[in-house]
Amino acid sequence: MSSGRRTKARERALQALYQIDVASTDLDEALSRFWKSFEPVEREVMAMAEEMVRGVARHRRAIDDAIEAVSENWRLDRMARVDRNILRLATFELAHQSAAPVNVVIDEAIELGKKYGSESSGAFVNGVLDRLAAGLPPKRRGEG
Repeated sequence: MSSGRRTKARERALQALYQIDVASTDLDEALSRFWKSFEPVEREVMAMAEEMVRGVARHRRAIDDAIEAVSENWRLDRMARVDRNILRLATFELAHQSAAPVNVVIDEAIELGKKYGSESSGAFVNGVLDRLAAGLPPKRRGEG
């Protein structure tokens, strides 16, 4: 998949995760409603975004625990919804999608923070993800 499509899929996944976080609805129902508001969407983008959203949902407890473990003085429920869902998405990718280079995942998460979050979102996301990435196996970080 081209990097442009992957970027668009991350953006759509973030938007869907945010909507699910706000509405607290059933995953399948929420995704169905979400995609109706974005038609038409390239099949490849939609498939990748759904894979990310479902992956975050499937591993949510472990993802949230990992984020809280490196978020100094920040509980997940106190984080801005946008920041929290960017972190969830990126943490899922770092832990479960080895084809996505660590630096690309972090850079794109920072850009999502700048685009959709507050003035401080990019720096906040960067700090948390840098700490998370430091705990990844060296091979996953591209070191060896």
